Amino acid sequence: MTELRRVALHENHLALGAKMTDFAGWAMPLMYPTGVIGEHLATRSKAGLFDVSHMGRFAFRGSGALGLLQYALSNNAAALDVGQAQYSFIPTETGGAVDDVYLYRFFEDEYLLVVNAANKEKDWEHLESLRMGASSASPVPGPVEMHDRTDELVMLALQGPLSREILTALIENGRLPEPRRNQLSVVTMAGVPILVGRTGYTGEPLGFELFVPRDHGAVVWDLLIEKGAVPCGLGSRDTLRLEAGLPLYGHELGADMQGTEIPLFSSPLASFAVSFSPVKGDYVGREALIRQQAAYRRVLARDYSLVADLPRMTRPVAVVGKGVPRPGSPVMREGRGVGWVTSGTMVPYWQMTGLDLESHPGNE
Repeated sequence: MTELRRVALHENHLALGAKMTDFAGWAMPLMYPTGVIGEHLATRSKAGLFDVSHMGRFAFRGSGALGLLQYALSNNAAALDVGQAQYSFIPTETGGAVDDVYLYRFFEDEYLLVVNAANKEKDWEHLESLRMGASSASPVPGPVEMHDRTDELVMLALQGPLSREILTALIENGRLPEPRRNQLSVVTMAGVPILVGRTGYTGEPLGFELFVPRDHGAVVWDLLIEKGAVPCGLGSRDTLRLEAGLPLYGHELGADMQGTEIPLFSSPLASFAVSFSPVKGDYVGREALIRQQAAYRRVLARDYSLVADLPRMTRPVAVVGKGVPRPGSPVMREGRGVGWVTSGTMVPYWQMTGLDLESHPGNE
């Protein structure tokens, strides 16, 4: 039996009473004594703190780095100024997903790519094969240095309405990335430089992700908790992303239950993560994605003549009444199967009081 890998904060999680689970070969906290519901609601009303150090983190340097990323990713990496990030896909030639990723540009001469834990080795091999194919005739001109920084950096996500207040109290130098999502900055906390992004996977309008040098991760984790952050595990991370309708690789991206590749434009987020800018040029899967986009536009107009290029759509739904949908549950219409559930669970939420702009969370 293969021993599970441990994140740098493993002992901190155990000390807080975390229930640990196997996730993509890592021992990760599923939940703490607060429980999934408590952690979910704490994130929505206060600030939830997640250790997401199991995610892969790849750094790219060199004169050919931008060219490689432009060819390997679906979004326009050239649109990133220093201090900006973007959601993207690693597409297949046929318009599916090798993975969905986040690309950060904290520094002029370096890009940082965050990938899913379960796909880390596969993604590295795929990107390395594209890098090694670089030549004078390749769309990836110039040398590229790829470096796996997964074990060098602790990655934390602080999400929720109090996250700004908590971080502001701890910053010694620098400023938080404001005011929009996908903005980045470098600050000093606990005497060390920390990379901060206005990003996250909970659907919270206010949230940050922190990249901390490994040896200082435990200190920063403890400081955030002392200031009021609530430790949260993978259980509430899943309910939060489901409440927000965010896709998960292996469920809404990749291959479906029948082993068929899921087209990228089946995801509602594709329009934010796929670029056909002339600046970007050709890239892996571009022609297939152009066809998918054309089919998507026609579907929106109730024209299904190009449905062969986009045979399915993934959309969030709510179940009215009792019962919890689970992955694989059939979706029926007038007795005919029209699809299946890709992800499903029971999602807790605050009962709201007041109307429209005056609404706010109540006491239940």
